[in-house]
Amino acid sequence: MAKDKVLIKEKIAETGVKKLEKDFEVVNGVDWDDATFLKELPKFEAIIIRSATKMTSDLIEKAKNLKIIGRAGIGVDNVDLDAATKRGIIVANAPQSNIISAAEHSLALLMAAARQIPKANESLSAGKWERSKFQGIELYGKTLGVLGYGKIGSLVAQRAQAFGMKVIAYDPYISGEKAKKENVEVAKTLDDFLKVVDIITTHLPKTKETLGMIGAKEIKKMKDGVIIINAARGGIINEEALVDGVNSGKVAAAGLDVYEKEPCTDSPAFGVDNIVVTPHLGASTTEAQDKAGITIAEQVELALKGEFVQYAVNIDVAKIEDAVKPFMPLAERLGKLLYHLVEGQIDSVTVKVAGELADSDTDILTVAVLKGLFEPVAHEPVTYVNAPLIAKERGIETQVVKTEKSTDYLNLISVTAGSNSKKITVAGTLVGPKNQERFVNIYDFDIDMVPSKHMAFFRYKDVPGMIGKVGTILGENKTNIANMQVGRKKLGGEALMGINVDAELSKEILERIKTEAGIADATSITI
Repeated sequence: MAKDKVLIKEKIAETGVKKLEKDFEVVNGVDWDDATFLKELPKFEAIIIRSATKMTSDLIEKAKNLKIIGRAGIGVDNVDLDAATKRGIIVANAPQSNIISAAEHSLALLMAAARQIPKANESLSAGKWERSKFQGIELYGKTLGVLGYGKIGSLVAQRAQAFGMKVIAYDPYISGEKAKKENVEVAKTLDDFLKVVDIITTHLPKTKETLGMIGAKEIKKMKDGVIIINAARGGIINEEALVDGVNSGKVAAAGLDVYEKEPCTDSPAFGVDNIVVTPHLGASTTEAQDKAGITIAEQVELALKGEFVQYAVNIDVAKIEDAVKPFMPLAERLGKLLYHLVEGQIDSVTVKVAGELADSDTDILTVAVLKGLFEPVAHEPVTYVNAPLIAKERGIETQVVKTEKSTDYLNLISVTAGSNSKKITVAGTLVGPKNQERFVNIYDFDIDMVPSKHMAFFRYKDVPGMIGKVGTILGENKTNIANMQVGRKKLGGEALMGINVDAELSKEILERIKTEAGIADATSITI
């Protein structure tokens, strides 16, 4: 019987290659040109890539025998997941391969910046003995602020505590129980976080919400002499604002490994005293590369032998009940909605399925909610496979409630998230023969709203004229309202206005609405 063929399209650790050679025919295609790759691809049952190879829908369609695409690393944005899933092709990655290396590099940047090691090395190498010029900062007793407390943030915190540092995290998705267990204090707001830490290290994904998260305004709120480290994703810290902070003395030192555009050779941070820079070396260790190669070789072996693939990032849609499939995008959207609405910590997530849908296996809907909830904040790609694991790692308890009774709708999905002190519920359903999505309850207000990319929600006292005031302000700012829904519990009580708009509302517009219309709470959402 012929062996399955594995194509190594980009270089991986030799230990991974040798592991595969025991049971499969392994071909090295690292040096193939595009024409050769296109011609040979249909012959293979598996392919291993890194970040350079783009597995587009066209390539996947031509790969007639392919069973698994293995990504030796974390990100899978160079693979068309939808196309692979439709073909029944497993896509797997190596999500744990570089987390230790990334955590250690953050600390390496911190220590190099705090003790001015690069400049001292440069000076001494030039034949100068300038001890007094390079007075450093001791880490012992300092407060480290970890912005984003996922796997890497947690590893950094553990190592910082070994230096005798106090750790404060800002991350709504860390439970109080996990924080207590790891001896980490959790800041309630970003402003609270910025004001009390001596050092900031970022461990967030690059999303619309995190891009430019630390700019001139945020740096102004920090302690004098703060140290800032970014080895996560470029653009989270505004580089120009950081340089201004260092030059003014507000920021004592900084360390950067990532940049808004990469490869980067002209950042304003380059050549600035007290800013240590490296060319995205967070995962560049022998051990991390070995782990990625070995891990992805193991995933390919499991797939080709028909066994469970631990790090698969897509799911077999064929195994999901037909009655459940249409509700998956809605469940994910409810999770994304909660991400924007929940304030403070999240200790628990409860998904309630009501109506005829409760007769089906709806576990995947809970996973879809978690995927939507974690995508904006997780450092790694969030998938239907790893979303429950992320919840477990962050100490977030998940619960599923099913009931065949649904008073107002044939089927209803309700999701409640938050902590014991404050929880928020949102609910949605599908209507009509086309299964159109509807948000039907937000903040405990009944509403009938079609989800859209850009939305805004306003909570206010139910008095005449409020709709007109909001509409006038939006019109003056040339913002078009596509749709508007209002819900209230009683006459003259609190009301909720939900609007679909053509573009995201700026902070300035929201503040004006709150001030001029007397609205207590205004939130703009992009999902």
